[in-house]
Order: sequence, then C-alpha cells, then structure tokens
Amino acid sequence: MPRRRSPRSEGPPDSDGRAETRLVYSTGGGTPPVEPPPVTPATARPTPRGAGPVRLRVERRASGRVVTIVTGLPGTPAQVALLARELRAHCGAGGTARDGEVELQGDQREKAAAALVAGGLRVKA
Repeated sequence: MPRRRSPRSEGPPDSDGRAETRLVYSTGGGTPPVEPPPVTPATARPTPRGAGPVRLRVERRASGRVVTIVTGLPGTPAQVALLARELRAHCGAGGTARDGEVELQGDQREKAAAALVAGGLRVKA
C-alpha cells in the first residue's frame, strides 16, 4: 500500500518515500546579545529635593472626570511612587504614579500644594 502524502508537503517524494518540505533547521548562531540601554543624566542621578518647582494642573478627561496632575517631582520612580501614596492619603483621594507624574482623582490642588510645601518642595500652581 503506498504511503499517503501530507497535504502540507510539497514536491515529489524522496527515495525513502517521504515528501520534501520547506522546513528549515538552524544549528548555530543563537540570538545576538542584548545591550543595556545607555545611561542618561536623568537616570544616572536623581534630582535633589527642592531643585525645581513642582507644578500642579487640573485636567478634565474625555469621560468628564477631573484629575489633578502633579509634575516636576524630583527623585527616582520609587520615590515618586512613595510620594504619590502620601499625597493620596493626605488628600483622601485615589490616584496613581505614572511616568514620573502623580495623578489624583478630583480637584486636589490646594491640599496637594499644602502637603508638598510641608515636605520642603517649591510649588508653582
């Protein structure tokens, strides 16, 4: 009984009865080594506290929600996340730390400014 050919095989069968396929195997090489990203001055050293003014602004989202955005915060992402937690607790509102900025739910400019000034930061509304 002749051997059935797979519908995926192409070409005539070899001398041993198997069909040729386009499957290719590689035996060498591997993946090239991944280089670490270059160190930029912003990631090399965090800005000391009080170096520049922290800015507060209010945005209205497409859904109609109001969000207070705190930008210009000094420090590493971990320090910004910790500051976001403190601001959420002080303002009694939800929020998040995203891309070096802190987002607070609602118009929290006055409460956030008071907390930041008490923490030793210059605030510019």
